[in-house]
Amino acid sequence: MIAGVFGFGGGMLLIAILPAFLSPSLIIPAHGIAQLASNSSRMLFSLNYVKWKLLPKFLIGSIVGSLLVVSVLSYIPVDYIPLAIGVYILLNLWNSTFSTAVSKYESYYLLGFLQTGLGLVVGATGPLVLAVLTKQLKCKDEIIATSSMFMSISHLAKIPVYLTVTTSLFSNMALIIYMILGAVLGSFVGTKLRLAANNGKIINAIKWLVTLLAIRMVVLAIL
Repeated sequence: MIAGVFGFGGGMLLIAILPAFLSPSLIIPAHGIAQLASNSSRMLFSLNYVKWKLLPKFLIGSIVGSLLVVSVLSYIPVDYIPLAIGVYILLNLWNSTFSTAVSKYESYYLLGFLQTGLGLVVGATGPLVLAVLTKQLKCKDEIIATSSMFMSISHLAKIPVYLTVTTSLFSNMALIIYMILGAVLGSFVGTKLRLAANNGKIINAIKWLVTLLAIRMVVLAIL
């Protein structure tokens, strides 16, 4: 529901709660399945607001990013990737000089490559595209619906990873189904709340929430 209103945030709460209910080997795949249900249903409930013209570029970038990252997975130093993402988001949102300078390089091919490719090795890549969409689009529903489409693609790319624990997932299928139903219901309620909310206030809230997430990423990476 939280993600239905603001476009993200629910996944972070979910990953913090799941260890109380699931074995460690199931946390990541169960979280990914719930997130795929959340993002795809959020997109479907706001289908008229999706900026479809951005899909081909992001999809191509995502495919290339996934293939490349998987092929060099063991050689990627991931410790400082969240730091770089966090600094980029903060500068992009709050430094007009940096934002203007980097705008000409903000290709959705590259964003798809980074969000989906790096998403296979670090979890917090979704805000990358959300920061750019918040800058380029003026409608809260277009921002969240399009971001949901992008994040659905990124989560689909992780399916091969989930398949490695298929047996364990099947033994917990009832819980997985409840999580999916909960995610879809939350998307429905959150979307209804967002559509009735003030456009400017929601966009401003998204900007500040992404900022707080970026600060958290930077601090954790440094510590």
